[in-house]
Amino acid sequence: MKLGERVRAATEGDFELDFPDLSFEEVTADHASNVAMTAALMESESFSGLRQKVQDALLLALGNRVGEPDVDDDELKRMARGEMVKVLAAEDIPLAEDERQRLVDVIAADLLGYGPIQPLLSDDSVSEIMVNGTRSIYIEKDGKLQVASINFSDEESLRKVINRIVAPLGRRIDESSPMVDARLPDGSRVCAVIPPLAVDGSSLTIRKFAAKKFTAEDLIEKGSASVESLYMIAACVHAKLNILVSGGTGSGKTTLLNVLSSFIPDGDRIITIEDVVELQMRQQHVVRMETRPGNSEGRGEISIRDLVRTALRMRPDRIVVGECRGGEALDMLQAMNTGHAGSLSTLHANTPRDAMTRLETMVLMAGIEFPMQAIRQQIAGAIDLVVQIGRLRDGSRRIVQICEVGRVVGDDIEVLPIFDFDYSPGLDASGRVLGVLRPTGYRPRFIEHIKELGIEFEERIFGGNQE
Repeated sequence: MKLGERVRAATEGDFELDFPDLSFEEVTADHASNVAMTAALMESESFSGLRQKVQDALLLALGNRVGEPDVDDDELKRMARGEMVKVLAAEDIPLAEDERQRLVDVIAADLLGYGPIQPLLSDDSVSEIMVNGTRSIYIEKDGKLQVASINFSDEESLRKVINRIVAPLGRRIDESSPMVDARLPDGSRVCAVIPPLAVDGSSLTIRKFAAKKFTAEDLIEKGSASVESLYMIAACVHAKLNILVSGGTGSGKTTLLNVLSSFIPDGDRIITIEDVVELQMRQQHVVRMETRPGNSEGRGEISIRDLVRTALRMRPDRIVVGECRGGEALDMLQAMNTGHAGSLSTLHANTPRDAMTRLETMVLMAGIEFPMQAIRQQIAGAIDLVVQIGRLRDGSRRIVQICEVGRVVGDDIEVLPIFDFDYSPGLDASGRVLGVLRPTGYRPRFIEHIKELGIEFEERIFGGNQE
């Protein structure tokens, strides 16, 4: 089905989006009830004491083998169950089979896993975990913050979990280097800060990597984007326009960038550049690069800017920069202006106009003195489209504006809205935002370029009587 036929089908009420699906590993286990029951178990004082006795006996039995690679989950759980039977018999404590199994799982998580937060990591409905010291743990669920009904017993146990997370990644965290930004093997982002930087105790933030790869259909189903807006963006990606995704922290920029990148044709050579690998590309011809922090002596750092320069020597058809936050903006803009069209990136900004100002500032961070007018000309010549995504008051993440980047007029770069979010419908009874993304009626200039490339395009998505 061609792009135009999809939009026509949508207006006739029988639309089924036919963008390519992203493959993902099926996650079938239902963790929700186990998380709740495990949390209740860990909060119980009697179980807490029992857990400590079993754990102490298990540590005594394991001796120096704790933490060694030859001690796997299954062996540890068998040993924990054996020690638990002994403790229960000695203490004369009756315990149901399901409670025994949860106690074994908790002990295994303490010794090999990530302690109290292990159930949260296993719960697919939890998107972010925020540990603010031992007694204050928050989670993000369905876009909203909630207090988790678990905690760490003390600072030492929290520090053990942090060290268990960062050690396999070749990273260290101690008083001389009290901050680390890394990722788990599944791609989840981890940021840990310990005293003396963290005044009230160690802090740990984990932004989980989605097991399911979001598709265009998912965005439409969740109300994050409209059919018309994705139709236009897909055409822009095919036409190799340079697109910037703008938004605040946690607004869904990377998720949206993943969906946009799924529109890139399979034949293109794609090079992705990220601080921490998060992008999930469906194409085969992909080279992924990740920055490297400096060592304890501050040597060996490889920055985003270094990788952008390297990517230009690797014959890319598309360059996808996970996030632009510094001097690499200059290299990226120069690449876009010198034959590397079709690039994608994200940056932190509250509006598309703010995104232009942020780009100006980041170019100045490159340390090369350019007249401001020349910087604005570079930005206007390089960026074609800005897609603004935001997290609304109900916790949902939605595209709130799509703008064409126009010419430099005076001291400003033109930012021309093509789609704008209509907040006027207000909220429903449950507090969900009822607004939708609507076309402004503006016809972007790049449409002629899209048509010149032979890409069929339906202009009525912009509203009005545009033929």
